[in-house]
Amino acid sequence: MLLLALDTATPAVTVALHDGTSVIASSSQVDARRHGELLLPAVDRVLAEAGLRLDAVTGVVVGVGPGPYTGLRVGLMTADTFGLALDVPVYGLCTLDGLAYAAEVDGPFVVATDARRKEVYWARYADPRTRVSEPAVDRPADLDLGGLPAVGAGALLYPDTFPDARAPEYVSAAALASLAAEKLAAGEELAAPRPLYLRRPDAQVPKNYKVVTPK
Repeated sequence: MLLLALDTATPAVTVALHDGTSVIASSSQVDARRHGELLLPAVDRVLAEAGLRLDAVTGVVVGVGPGPYTGLRVGLMTADTFGLALDVPVYGLCTLDGLAYAAEVDGPFVVATDARRKEVYWARYADPRTRVSEPAVDRPADLDLGGLPAVGAGALLYPDTFPDARAPEYVSAAALASLAAEKLAAGEELAAPRPLYLRRPDAQVPKNYKVVTPK
């Protein structure tokens, strides 16, 4: 097994390789505006670090969000392209699950990422491996979480709602790859690589625009 994992659902552009036993190379850069520019060089970098070629990859793992439309689609389209080119399966994992898997928290907690518009993407977890609510997008002021510990950049942004905010701030492909490898080894079925947007994209077609036709 050689899994190539990547995620662009948060400001982190993150890539990792997992050989079925452990992560053998990883790269993460935080830049919310350069997902498309940074992703492929990061893939090249982790392959070079591992001393492997792309055709050695046996599966691709991609974070499906929730996340902003523009950034999220970069990772999903890249994963689909690799899957087609290499003729290997492409597996989807919730980005929030990757953050939870890397959390060092005992007992129930929350994962929250920045959804912009003064909102967060969030979900509850019983432990780092077990999500107990569907991902949602809400204003922090509308949430009543009983002071549960929380991880993710969204938690750090809103201390009134998340008074016990902790690391990690962003998802890592290393965590996604490790979670995927664990699930596959246990015979669990992973999700299809379909985007989890939860709301409409920011860019919209203007209403009542004037149609200009040639005379």
